Amino acid sequence: MADTNLEQFLAGTSQKSGRGPVPLTTSIHPTRLRLGLILVLSTVFVFMGRSVDLQILQGEHYRVLSNDNRERVELLVPSRGLVFDRTGESLAWNEPAFVLTMTAADLPQDMSIRTDLFTTVATLIGALPTDLDLLLSQYSSRPYDPIPIADDLPYESAIRLAIEVSDLPGFSLTTRTKRVYTSSVSSMAHVLGYTGSLNEADFQTHEGEGYRLIDSIGKVGIEQQYESMLRGVPGKLVYEVDAFGQKLSILSKEEPVLGSNVTLSIDLKFQKYIETQLQATFDRLGASRGSVVALDPHTGAVHALVSLPTYDVNEFSEGISTKRYDALVEDEDQPLFFRGISGEFPSGSTFKPVVAYAALAQGIVNEHTSFVSTGGLRIGEWFFPDWKSGGHGVTDVRKAISESVNTYFYIIGGGFDEVTGLGVDRMVDYARRFGFGSTTGIDLPSEAEGFLPSKQWKQDVKGERWYVGDTYHLAIGQGDFLTTPLQMAVATSVIANGGEKVTPYVVGAADGFGIDLLEHHSPTQIEGLDREALSIVRQGMRQTVTQGSARSLKALTQAVAGKTGTAQTPGDRPYHSWFTGFAPYDNPTIALVVLIEEGGESNDAAVPLARQIFDWWFTYGD
Repeated sequence: MADTNLEQFLAGTSQKSGRGPVPLTTSIHPTRLRLGLILVLSTVFVFMGRSVDLQILQGEHYRVLSNDNRERVELLVPSRGLVFDRTGESLAWNEPAFVLTMTAADLPQDMSIRTDLFTTVATLIGALPTDLDLLLSQYSSRPYDPIPIADDLPYESAIRLAIEVSDLPGFSLTTRTKRVYTSSVSSMAHVLGYTGSLNEADFQTHEGEGYRLIDSIGKVGIEQQYESMLRGVPGKLVYEVDAFGQKLSILSKEEPVLGSNVTLSIDLKFQKYIETQLQATFDRLGASRGSVVALDPHTGAVHALVSLPTYDVNEFSEGISTKRYDALVEDEDQPLFFRGISGEFPSGSTFKPVVAYAALAQGIVNEHTSFVSTGGLRIGEWFFPDWKSGGHGVTDVRKAISESVNTYFYIIGGGFDEVTGLGVDRMVDYARRFGFGSTTGIDLPSEAEGFLPSKQWKQDVKGERWYVGDTYHLAIGQGDFLTTPLQMAVATSVIANGGEKVTPYVVGAADGFGIDLLEHHSPTQIEGLDREALSIVRQGMRQTVTQGSARSLKALTQAVAGKTGTAQTPGDRPYHSWFTGFAPYDNPTIALVVLIEEGGESNDAAVPLARQIFDWWFTYGD
């Protein structure tokens, strides 16, 4: 009986109803069933639509992003080359620095999560979250380049941050090299220059050369001039990352080439001695600006290049404050200005040896031609004076140089009575042969050209014609003629070495790949060299020391030749004090130029300093 009932139940029949089979039913309400079906179908359609959008409509875009996220290229920046003086003394070197960086591509895409992340990081470094937002906007075009947000961190802070940010996506602690410069000789600042963070102009200038936001670049001095040599050649590390920017595996590696070390021709002890004595001269005279150039007259190697006032170059390397920078810029003595190569000044009588050479070479005078100096020349209502009241008497070319007789140079420059002078065009032509009016080619940036006036220039710029008085002024190194101390040193070298113009340089040697890049130009003979005329000029400069305006140098242990100069300045301010010379007379190893701006008479300012410098060189130099 039990088996029969079970069979009936399985067959879907009922003993009581007496009807046919009854189908199985559900207790789910039809409305709910329809809603569920709609929900399932809607979800399917949403996923299908999103799939079409991602795979078909935006497929190419996301494939690129996927590849970019999978592979990263990291630059391997080599150590920057070191800088030494000619004796091996360290002038610039590297120290490690910690920097906290942010990589935009690795930041969370969810803005609420990113906001919380920025708040956490800003609290750690003592900044505001908006600071991070601004940096992100500023460098939006560099999503994979680490952005520096806290630089040169102290060691303890760096260790703490390394732990804190290890779990913060998009942030990491890395190291870079920080440039440090010698502080023992502050006047090296203008020569060495400094490195600093790259600005937008730097990135444009050096596009494609592999600079990162956390890198530094040479801004001025040899750091700028020899940037590619000192920096070296970056390598590349290509690696695979996961979705969080974490390295998975290295795909390829290209080793960097170390930056070349460079050795300057400058002697640091000599530089320091000159700096000390120049400052002492300032203190004695009440002056505050000046420069000294000392170079080898045969090769152009610069032994010393001092410009005062100066500045602490490490302030710039470490990141100078706006307040401090503004103070340097607004200083009336312009400590940032490299006076020795960029300053343009009237030369005064130090230009006279060039005028004398031109007159001898052109046959206007010979070594025996003499004129009488009675105190000056009168042309109509204008009087052009000698510096010595009553004049110098009978004067030949050697005496004219040694005693700086203006009358003689008025005559050979602009003419007088029956004498036809050189005139402005020929004086300018010979000045160019000695290197005036153009850069010398020294391996430092921002060199000035100086200025050589002309008739056409005066007409175009001043709206006036050229007068004989203008020629007279040019003949004694006044008027509109301007030169740099470095140009004067090069011109003096031409006289010292027998007629060759040198190209000065401060980097004497390099190692590594820099050996092949470093180039020194050989001296070139000046156009139309008249050796006899140059010899007479040399003798006149020697006579300046034995009998003339620089007799205090006669007591030195070796023979010196030179020329003094006092150059007028605008207004009633004191004259610029000049001295230029070379030694030893028979076989020179040094050409020296001293300029003390508004220092007064040369025998009170430039000449005493020159004597100290020559004395040091004769004792300790080559």
